[in-house]
Amino acid sequence: MLRLRLLAPALAAAAAIAAVPAYGAPPGPQPYQAHDGLGFRNILPPGQNGLVNGQQLLNWELLKQRPPHNSDQLAMYGNLVYAVPGLTAAQLPKYYKDASFGVPLSDVARQYSPRDDVTIVRDKQFGVPHVYGRTRQGAMFGLGYAAAEDRLFFIDILRHLGRAELTAFAGGDPGNQAFDRSEWAIAPYTEGDLQKQVDQLPRLYGKQGARVVDDLNNYVAGINKYIDDAKMDPTKMPGEYAAINRPQGPDPWNARDVIATAALVGGIFGAGGGSELQSAQVLQALQARLGKRAGRAAWSDFRSANDPEAPTTVVGRKFPYQVPPKKLAKGSLAMPQPGSLVYQPVGGGAGGTSAKDTAAARLTPCPPKGLVCLPGSMSNALVVSARASRSGHPLAVFGPQTGYFAPQILMEEDVHAPGIDARGAAFPGVNQYVELGRGRDYAWSATSAGEDVTDTFAVPLCSTNGKPPSLQSDHYLYRGRCLKMEVLTRKNSWTPNLADQHPAGSETLTIQRTALGLVVARGRTHGRPVAYTSLRSTYMHEVDSALGFVDFNDPARMRSPRDFQRAANKIGYTFNWLYVDSKHDAYFNSGASPLRAKGTSTNFPIWGGNRKFEWRGWNPTTRTERQLPFARHAQTIDQRFMTSWNNKQAPGYRTSDSKWSYSPVFRSQLLSDRIRQRLRGGRRLDLVGLVSAMEDAGTVDLRGDRDLPYALRILGKQKNPALRSAISTLTAWMKRGAHRRDLNHNGVYDQSAAVRILDAWFPRWVSAEFKPAIGNSVFGQINSINEVDNAPNNHGGHLGSAYDDGWYGYINKDLRQALGMKVRGRYSRTYCGGGSRSRCRALLASTLAQAIKMPADQVYPADGVCNTGDQWCFDAVRQRPLGAVTQPLIEWINRPTFQQAVEVRHRVP
Repeated sequence: MLRLRLLAPALAAAAAIAAVPAYGAPPGPQPYQAHDGLGFRNILPPGQNGLVNGQQLLNWELLKQRPPHNSDQLAMYGNLVYAVPGLTAAQLPKYYKDASFGVPLSDVARQYSPRDDVTIVRDKQFGVPHVYGRTRQGAMFGLGYAAAEDRLFFIDILRHLGRAELTAFAGGDPGNQAFDRSEWAIAPYTEGDLQKQVDQLPRLYGKQGARVVDDLNNYVAGINKYIDDAKMDPTKMPGEYAAINRPQGPDPWNARDVIATAALVGGIFGAGGGSELQSAQVLQALQARLGKRAGRAAWSDFRSANDPEAPTTVVGRKFPYQVPPKKLAKGSLAMPQPGSLVYQPVGGGAGGTSAKDTAAARLTPCPPKGLVCLPGSMSNALVVSARASRSGHPLAVFGPQTGYFAPQILMEEDVHAPGIDARGAAFPGVNQYVELGRGRDYAWSATSAGEDVTDTFAVPLCSTNGKPPSLQSDHYLYRGRCLKMEVLTRKNSWTPNLADQHPAGSETLTIQRTALGLVVARGRTHGRPVAYTSLRSTYMHEVDSALGFVDFNDPARMRSPRDFQRAANKIGYTFNWLYVDSKHDAYFNSGASPLRAKGTSTNFPIWGGNRKFEWRGWNPTTRTERQLPFARHAQTIDQRFMTSWNNKQAPGYRTSDSKWSYSPVFRSQLLSDRIRQRLRGGRRLDLVGLVSAMEDAGTVDLRGDRDLPYALRILGKQKNPALRSAISTLTAWMKRGAHRRDLNHNGVYDQSAAVRILDAWFPRWVSAEFKPAIGNSVFGQINSINEVDNAPNNHGGHLGSAYDDGWYGYINKDLRQALGMKVRGRYSRTYCGGGSRSRCRALLASTLAQAIKMPADQVYPADGVCNTGDQWCFDAVRQRPLGAVTQPLIEWINRPTFQQAVEVRHRVP
């Protein structure tokens, strides 16, 4: 296996950091609920402890005996689905644990000090680390030590994933190979690049940047202290290392490992844009099929860039963003010549993804059968203002939807030191700060936003030998100079191990880098050969977002909703941030959104052969540019209520070119509908009501809720008895809320027949509705940008998250047009039945007739987790094992992985 070799300077730096002044006796922990505004609860399954040492691994294999705190939050989390409807305030502690600061004396399990300026307390109930630093440096050291205690093997996976060398670490499974290629396509870094991102922080951000570096170094020292301890004490060493032929455990940590992990997390959950080439190909194909004007109109239908019917988080206020120019600047558009475009892969080999996939600007987060599988976007949030709350305090039920792992990809921590008082969740390996959680008297969370931080440029190719350049040229013309492309390579080698028996092999990943981004494709435009590049504003700035998290964790910097918004504005990754304190709530959409040159396209590739079309203020040396100012980011304070489930941010806020699903239907409506219902007639909500709204929405089939009513209306009364029976079954299910749930806990959905019918019908229905107009090829191209159906099974991933992107809004608007209903932002044509209601009715009837004949074993095939025909299991949530200790399945629920339930009671002076 390829081993990461640490540079000598990094070892010297880590040793110097560890040699802090002696303080004598370690600091004592603060009293339980000190500096606490009260009213905080949370849940994070399956359990805090991710350590399984060799003996514990043996106990699990022979006796199925779990390590402590390995699974003590899973039932709490999974059983809430059976308590709604009917949940009471007295029952809430059964499903959410106390998230107060500190530990009651009666609940202290262990107290220890890995260095004399920090004390860590573990509670008896759940094993959460409560870190108390005499100094900020001590707290950071303690957080690193606690991360290694709870997630050492996991963070080792993450630092290798972030370097696109998962295969070299864990084995040559084709899914691991696919993940490596995908990561190298969007975040290829040399060790020098990773170190540069650390070194540049003080230069770019002054004292704030220097503080982040100091935090980082002490955090790394804490991880290394635990590694040293584990090599001396086998009970502290994860048993998984022996299974991958690394019995000696991990190599020492360094700051670059943290940057690599940040690149991975940000690339999955905090990116957006970069699909300009795919968008261009869809437009060209539609115009070839339908004609220039009709093809452009059809492209606009599916693009859904600014659909007036799309649900938004901010209401009543417009935030114009990415407004297309009335007229494109002459020569700025760089559409590929049809037939000339060739996507440039980063690697090859059996089981790999296509060149087009690996060249995409977004990470493929869930390759088939890979070690890691993540949802493409995450999280939901429900926030109710003080004026709509029964208590007069704002309410929040929110959290990140990051998939499910064993151990979890998030870890909980409670940390207190000068300049930091916070408790909540963070991604291990980058958990110097609580990333989603609570402060003294406030709480915050985030959902993925997908703001447009990535663009595609067409860079003209050139040659240095006097001959005309070819498509294969490795030189490009930039600002009047013919420059050689930089080549970045990663060589991965692997051998079989106990965890991965795939044969030995190797692969070299290669990508080219230019002053305008990474080369993803080649083609011709303006009659010239070009390299199409992907330029992301957060590339080479993966850790800069730490500045915002520093503020979130600092009680002195978080005294108002506006302070929260200012802190969120420092985060370059694209997220929707939500906040509550005892009196106020707030929202802010973050993202390092570059200011584009005047007159350039918001949808298609931009000509990179003219400096005036580059991002405003673009500096290729520092990779910085002018960005969207604070006031133009979507934001609000004290709105009556807010919901965010990765939906559109605000009216007028155009979607990025990679997000085609902001149409009349989005899953956030399931949350908003339930809040409105509970507030109807001047009523007010309590926290139990808000939790119930979240959980009830989390079992709804969005297709059955928003699309099925119009399909059944068009179908009307049918003569065929089988169709009449199916329509009756679907209608009854729809009227009862279109839930996919098993309230009596017998392993069968309450209305399983209706669920099976719709699952069999939907793909046939959508194909019949749209393919006659746009054709099979275009249908597939659009599906590659916006998947037709984001079903709970997630192609065997069992991720929980469902109904994010999808064609649900296309169907909804099209069928309403077919019914002659009032529609805002009408499509250029009615696709169902070519505009004929009778033909639309006929195709719906014929596809439904096909669907009801399909047996369950065809609708629900075996997927490696479930047996053929097992509907409940097919949807069920799986805690994806990253070691030998597995977890039981829980019933499907579309809900955050880590979730807070908050009603802050008072302000802390």
